[in-house]
Amino acid sequence: MESYRNATEVQMSQMVQPCHTNHRRELSIGQLLKWIDTAACLSAERHAGCPCVTASVDDIYFEHTISVGQVVNIKAKVNRAFNSSMEVGVQVSYEDLCNGEQWNVCKAYATFVAQGKPSAKIKLKPLVPQTEEEKIEYSVAAERRRMRLAHTETIKDLVTNSPVQSGTEIPRLLSEFENRECGMMVPAEKTRVESVELILPPHANHQGNTFGGQIMAWMENVATIAASRLCHAHPTLKTIEMFHFRGPSQVGDRLLFKAIVNNAFKNSMEVGVCVEAYRHEMEVSRRHINSAFMTFVVLNDEGQPRTLPMLKPEPGDGERRFKEASARKKIRLDRKYVFSCKHTEVPLSVPWDQSNKVYLSYNNVTALKTLVAKANWVLTSERDKVKMYTLEEDKFLSIRIEMTICIDAMQAFLLLSDLRHRHEWDNHYASSELVQQVDKEDMIYHVVSHTMSEENKPQDFVILVSQRKPCSKGDPYVVAFRSVTLPTHPAKPEYTRGETLCSGFCIWQETDELTKVSYYHQATSGVLAYITTNIAGLSSSFHSTFQACEQFLQKNKDNLSVGLQNL
Repeated sequence: MESYRNATEVQMSQMVQPCHTNHRRELSIGQLLKWIDTAACLSAERHAGCPCVTASVDDIYFEHTISVGQVVNIKAKVNRAFNSSMEVGVQVSYEDLCNGEQWNVCKAYATFVAQGKPSAKIKLKPLVPQTEEEKIEYSVAAERRRMRLAHTETIKDLVTNSPVQSGTEIPRLLSEFENRECGMMVPAEKTRVESVELILPPHANHQGNTFGGQIMAWMENVATIAASRLCHAHPTLKTIEMFHFRGPSQVGDRLLFKAIVNNAFKNSMEVGVCVEAYRHEMEVSRRHINSAFMTFVVLNDEGQPRTLPMLKPEPGDGERRFKEASARKKIRLDRKYVFSCKHTEVPLSVPWDQSNKVYLSYNNVTALKTLVAKANWVLTSERDKVKMYTLEEDKFLSIRIEMTICIDAMQAFLLLSDLRHRHEWDNHYASSELVQQVDKEDMIYHVVSHTMSEENKPQDFVILVSQRKPCSKGDPYVVAFRSVTLPTHPAKPEYTRGETLCSGFCIWQETDELTKVSYYHQATSGVLAYITTNIAGLSSSFHSTFQACEQFLQKNKDNLSVGLQNL
């Protein structure tokens, strides 16, 4: 029997030759970006059946450098197709042919847009995921798209609300100058780089537009030069923040690349790059094609980051960029912490603040969607149309409770999103107070439970509730729960602070009248022994609780005032 292979999958292997490398005989990141874009484009066009162009590439974190003689392996496949755009996931690894070892280099998510005839509107065929991995990527792709569409506003909001905007950041950083080991300060204007490239036929893709990978490679080149002017050394690129293509360019266009170091921290620096296009030298107006922020380090002989000189920002816009770079650094660290922490590790409760709210919400929903897409759920019990499934993975046990009821999915979604009503059907809840309405989709509650801890105290929780409506037909309504910490609600001696790892509801509209409601709960290691030895008692408790939940939903299915409180 033939093994399954995704129809959109493209595999590319490239031997790193000296012409692909920098002065250290390491693969140039610009060259790697070209290969990534090529493989992703081929995958997108394999699904679309027509030419496709790069719309954006999400943030990329580079884990390893690659040397001459090693082989780069790139695997690209479409994760999900929307209307005329699709997300392509790209996995990059490299192997040493001498010893057979392999290492992961980076993972990238690129968005491509199908290009039909000028008068024709493209409607992409939907993608049907087959494997567990594909189902997870398909489900989470909708969440990544949501973040992508709001990227500009998200960064603007986070920068505006960052504490570094208080006006104290520049004096504080300048006061650190005396403590820097290198004892140098470099004016920002000395790092400025401008470069012009004429688009020639070899730079165009098979559609006549400038190859997106080529533009990204040129951007990396000017950014590296700007970084070198600060440190007078050869820097190493560690992170690229989203490329966003705002328009096309063609053969005959001139592309103007501008780069400058925005801020230099102790061991890293941020370089901002923007690209403008124009047709003739006399043109006054120029088209903004792309922009990105790149983070560099300078490594010593032991491979450790060196201390960098201080940067003296230019007055006006330079000071603004200086502050924004500090804010973006905090955002990157928060995001890296939230994304890199496996939700099976402690601490479970991540501190919530303005700078990480978007990524905590993303992580909350993603953890639940990942659990939902898992295979190998086992039906443990069924009573009065309430089914209980379990899933054992590593040291964790997950539970799924499922029921089908006669209610509109939207109304069930609104009723179950508002934890202020949960005590009406869940006898584990003593009270639930809404302490912060973050936005339309995210709320934070303080919950007091009837459940007693080992210290014979009631447990309390601070829970982030993230809700999502379906992205497209067939998607569920999602209500995800996870623990967070809030300075305004510290642990109190009269309670034992509890934590919820990953739980929530997924709600599907199955027919015009019937809705499937599924509740998921991933048990932490602290209660795993209890659950596995008391599965019968737990099953009975869950069944009675969700029978009460069904009664609550039926009672309030026509009571719009209850559900609308959450809009």
